[in-house]
Amino acid sequence: MQTIIAQVFATVLGRDSFAANAHFFDEGGNSLLAIAALDRLRSAHAVRCPVGDLYSFPTPAGLARALATAQTRHGAPLAATAPAQPAAAIDDADKFDAAFFGIGPREAELLDPQQRIFLELCWSCLESAGYVPDAVSTPDAPVGVFAGMYNATYRQQNLAAHPDRVAQFGEFLVMLGNEKDYIATRTAHRLNLTGPAISIHTACSTSLVAVVQAVDSLLAGQCEMALAGGVSVCCPPASGHLFQDGAMLSRDGSTRTFDADATGTVFSDGAGVVLLKRLSHAQRDGDHIHAIIRGGAVNNDGGGKASFMAPSAAGQAQVVRHALARAGVAPQSISYIEAHGTATPSGDPIEVDGLKQVFGPLPEGATPWCALGSVKSNIGHTVTAAGVAGLIKTTLALEHETIPPTAHFTSLNPAIDLSDSPFTIAARAQPWPRRAGAPRRAGVSAFGVGGTNAHLIVEEAPLSAAVASPVNAPAAQSTSNDRPH
Repeated sequence: MQTIIAQVFATVLGRDSFAANAHFFDEGGNSLLAIAALDRLRSAHAVRCPVGDLYSFPTPAGLARALATAQTRHGAPLAATAPAQPAAAIDDADKFDAAFFGIGPREAELLDPQQRIFLELCWSCLESAGYVPDAVSTPDAPVGVFAGMYNATYRQQNLAAHPDRVAQFGEFLVMLGNEKDYIATRTAHRLNLTGPAISIHTACSTSLVAVVQAVDSLLAGQCEMALAGGVSVCCPPASGHLFQDGAMLSRDGSTRTFDADATGTVFSDGAGVVLLKRLSHAQRDGDHIHAIIRGGAVNNDGGGKASFMAPSAAGQAQVVRHALARAGVAPQSISYIEAHGTATPSGDPIEVDGLKQVFGPLPEGATPWCALGSVKSNIGHTVTAAGVAGLIKTTLALEHETIPPTAHFTSLNPAIDLSDSPFTIAARAQPWPRRAGAPRRAGVSAFGVGGTNAHLIVEEAPLSAAVASPVNAPAAQSTSNDRPH
């Protein structure tokens, strides 16, 4: 087997030979070539290898040992990977009521739409929670903002074509209106928010990392409330993508999370923000509480994985464990996981593998109790806004006591093994009952290229404002999904 794997690696990498202990990704392999190698193993040599094994054991010797161990354990080789929805777009992303925020027309014209939209969302979020946006932050009760945005494509694709206008306004001020560093501080300035204003950049996990950091800021007493979220708007809008076999972008324009026909993700525009407050303070003030964040965690995969872009089941498992520990709850109390769920050839199997490491095997005589889903199947991958989109979806599911369906799911990706696990795929809408009288709880994941992972444990709101709750409960949450995608 080792010889066969080495021959396949050599072929896909254009080499004459490949050493038994050479690292596939260090020698020039990438996700596209990894899928090509797995396809060649299956078609030419009838060897079926889970994509996660290649990332975990990226040498011929290591992969051969892993396959031999799996075959001994299961009695047979494991299975391998084998009308489109449009990418979501924000209506009127080019429109902005600049005067409402005291912004002049020339500055508004040169301001990245992502900063405009996030400012509008934050105003709407505060207002819908019952607060006057530009008068809510006080010296004794400051409000913070934690946020991130996608790349400055408006500047690259639009402003760069009009150097005369850039020159009129000034390169420095144009930079302030378009770079990622200023999304949180601009929001704080325009809404007169005096708590921490922190811009966060961790790729696809950005907005969920922002939520975790906001929770920590609340618990540390740095602010009374905090806005947290992200925005992603690409210019030009609705620009589409070119499919490449085995890469991360979908063949048919659908994000088929966990499905056998999954070929990748679809990037789409989106924006979302939540308003957070300590639970005891929210109950004291009579706020409408949508859900409770019991705990959250952030980590990084580090260097022990196949490549910089590769996901890590071990890193993802560790962040889920840490979030559960901070929440003070057991995996058995979680009945829904809002997965990162990119539908990429390696992403979904590795994510499920990480969850299985945390939740363990299904106890004898038990039935699966935890549903898996992802909002990306409905609206695509909203990049820096993906994490908060998943959190808003999960919060609404808790409020409506219903686990939503995962769109486009027909049959399980053969590279994902759910046997002897507590997991099922939420293929259709289903009631979300309490288990043994305990409150409904969910986990929300977001993973960024480069390895920064985030996970939140979210619990349904108390049944009434009179329900007693721990003084140190992490946070209460009010959501704004004015523009959920």
